[in-house]
Formats: sequence, C-alpha cells, structure tokens
Amino acid sequence: MTSQILPRNTDYALLTPDFMLDAIESVGLLPSSGLLALNSYENRVYQFSCEDGRKYVVKFYRPGRWSDAQITEEHLFSVELAEQEIPVIAPLKIDNRYLLNYQDFNFALFPCQGGRQFEVDNLDHLEWVGRFIGRIHRAGKAKSFSQRIDLTTNNFLQPAQEFLSEYSHIPDYLRLPFNTVLEHIVTLVEQKISLIGPVEQLRIFGDCHPGNILWTDTGPHFVDLDDSVNGPAVQDIWMMLNGDRANQMLQLDVILEGYREFCDFDAKELALIEPLRAIRIVHYMYWLAKRWDDPAFPHNFPWFNTAQYWEQQVLVIKEQIAALQEPPLTMPGFF
Repeated sequence: MTSQILPRNTDYALLTPDFMLDAIESVGLLPSSGLLALNSYENRVYQFSCEDGRKYVVKFYRPGRWSDAQITEEHLFSVELAEQEIPVIAPLKIDNRYLLNYQDFNFALFPCQGGRQFEVDNLDHLEWVGRFIGRIHRAGKAKSFSQRIDLTTNNFLQPAQEFLSEYSHIPDYLRLPFNTVLEHIVTLVEQKISLIGPVEQLRIFGDCHPGNILWTDTGPHFVDLDDSVNGPAVQDIWMMLNGDRANQMLQLDVILEGYREFCDFDAKELALIEPLRAIRIVHYMYWLAKRWDDPAFPHNFPWFNTAQYWEQQVLVIKEQIAALQEPPLTMPGFF
C-alpha cells in the first residue's frame, strides 16, 4: 500500500462551500446552483447544476485515506466497467485526468444519475443485480489491483483489534468483556478462513450493499467504488442477503442464477460469509472510532461512544461468534 503524509480528519473543515465552488470552477465548470450534500461520511460528496444545463456530482476525497495511485486505480476500474456497458458511474475525464486536485485536496467529478433505492425483496431485481455483479467480476478477473489493498484479516481485522483494544472511550467496566469477545472473534475468524483455504482473489466492488445500487426504469446502476479491493467474489454478494436462513438461501439462489450466466462461482466461498460479516462488524466500529475527531461524525452518529453503544457491541460480537459456529449456507443441487 502506497504511503503518504496523512492530514488530520479536521482538515475537512477547510472545505467551505466557496472553496468547493472554486475547485469546481478551476477545471472549467461554472455551477449555476448551490451544493446539495449527498449521503456520504467518508468523503464529501455534493450534487450541483451547471450553466451547461447538466447536473454533476463532485466527490472530495478524505485526505490521507488513499494515495493518488490507489484512487486512480479505482477510477480506471470504473471506466473499464463502464466501457463494457456495465452500469457503473465512472468519473469524468477533464483535461485528460480523472483525479483532480485543488489546493492539496483531491476530487473527482461524475455525471449525476439519480434513482430510487434498490429493493432487495424484489426477486426479479435481485437476479438482475446478480447478472451485473457477475459481469463486474468477469472483468475483475482480468487483472489484479497493484496499488489498492487486499481484503485480508491483516488489513481489516488486526488493525481494528489493535486500535479498539486501547480505545479510550470504552468505559472501564466494559474494557475486559469487550476485549475478551474481540480477541475471541478475531481468533475464530482467522481459524475459519484458514480452514476454508485459498480462494480466487479478484478486483471487486468491495462495498456492494443495497444503498450503493440505485434503480431506474431501465434497471440498476452502481455507485461509489471507493472501497474497491482485491478480494473474494462472495464479498459482493453476501450483503444482499437478509432475513432468516431460508430467506437468505432463496436470495442467494436468485443472485447466483443471474451471476453464473457471466461468471463461475466457487461454492466453498459460501463458508466465508460469516467471517466476512464479522470483519465488517469490527471494522465498522474501528471506522467510527478513527473518524471521531471529524466533527461530522459526532453530529451524524450521536449514539456512538456511549456506554449503551459499547454494551450493545459486546452482545453483537457474541451473536456473531455464535453465527460463525453455525453451518454455512448451502445451495441445493449446487455441488
């Protein structure tokens, strides 16, 4: 992973509306409206209209999270998918660049394409999305990311454990029980992944949850590949699953029915679903804790860092430990 100097999260305070409008104008676009904030916390993302009559989205990247080379890899992957007529919202090339910079802030511009949230309970839509994920993964197998990170416990779980085990906002009376269940789940995840053995690693969406899929009358489109990594195919599938085991097996069957029209799927990856869910649970706590000095986070997540929150997380981890010890999902007739 390429290293660089990491500014503090509070550097985002410099992103005033005037500053962002100046950045947009610096690449030749003339906004005719104000900036409408979109639902994003890791980066700062806004919609605006321009004098050319079009609507755009501008994304200002969080300083220090990704290197220029890593952001560029994400952009090129998005463009590669779009060129294959996969409905991914790719950045616009301006002055022969996708990644733009204004006074040390990286940003990118995208066409604005709205839509309603994808309904995971609609099985026809679910199969449709499965087909596109299959096409994304077929393209993702062509080569690996060389700059972006791999979805491993070393990159996602161990740093989270190290940080959270010493996190000062966890109440003293909870520190021992929290660290105990945290250590248990990390050990169990590593054991499970080791037992499953190697699976194919490819360029994946990384954060393929329903909120990053928008629906129109012409079908779905995928937004925000900011979390793209090298990882197993099932990472882009399991977040679509919800409900009890029977419902999840039905949803999985529908997704894979569409997926396998374009890409093979290794059935043993189903055993990775609960380990990957555990990684996401722990990493989400870590993400909130690491970003807590960004004023946007206490404002938008007021329930975080309360005693009640950390009590709940002990229970959440215990529940996930139990889930890790259940048999993985299977597909009748799949093997």
